[in-house]
Amino acid sequence: MFDDSTRLENFLKPVNVASSLFFESAAEIFGRVHREIRPRTTVPPIAVTFKRFASASSNVRLADGGISVNITDVLENAPAPVTEALAHILLGKLYRKAPVAQYNHRYRLYMNRKDIRHRIGEVIQSRGRKMQTGPAGELHHLEELFDELNVRFFGGMMARPALGWSPSRSRTRLGHYDPSHHMIVISRIFDDPRTPRLALEYVMFHEMLHLEYPVDHRGTRRCVHTPEFKAHEKTFPQFKEVKALLKKLV
Repeated sequence: MFDDSTRLENFLKPVNVASSLFFESAAEIFGRVHREIRPRTTVPPIAVTFKRFASASSNVRLADGGISVNITDVLENAPAPVTEALAHILLGKLYRKAPVAQYNHRYRLYMNRKDIRHRIGEVIQSRGRKMQTGPAGELHHLEELFDELNVRFFGGMMARPALGWSPSRSRTRLGHYDPSHHMIVISRIFDDPRTPRLALEYVMFHEMLHLEYPVDHRGTRRCVHTPEFKAHEKTFPQFKEVKALLKKLV
């Protein structure tokens, strides 16, 4: 049956981890990774559940003498090596140990795939709620402002997304564009006679640039403000002046 002792030796070798990985359940993968991270500790009961979260988040916690792992259902059919990478990341957080760089890289590479980003966007859009109070403020109307800036800076060619004021007067998040809901949300701090209109115009202009220059995905890298974005942003009149104004707000 065997031509030489070398072939026999290779046949009798135990299956390596990389091969056995594909035959493990998610709970078994987490158990094996637990033994790798804490080799001198008995592996506690581990329960892994895929949840219909409104995002691509996953979490882990100690519960009733065991470990409870909740994973976004976006990853329910992910390749086993991706689940392994997530196990290293989550259990590393649980025990305050940084995972090996290769696992972070593997996980980010998978989550950054175009089909996965599309799936995540669908999940956020269908399950998530966007906290905003509509475009009409006490002093400014965001739809009117958008239309004005659209003509001034984009030749009136930009399609208007959903617009809304944030529920609170946030100083840490002055504005943001959410591609999943195709919506620009502006902090209510700008709907105030004490806040210069120029600052509001710039923030809206900045968020409109996100429609003009979508996020650039390259491998594991996610570039939100591309060189083209930054160059266009600097064409805003009184650019330096408005930057100084914003520093006083935050």
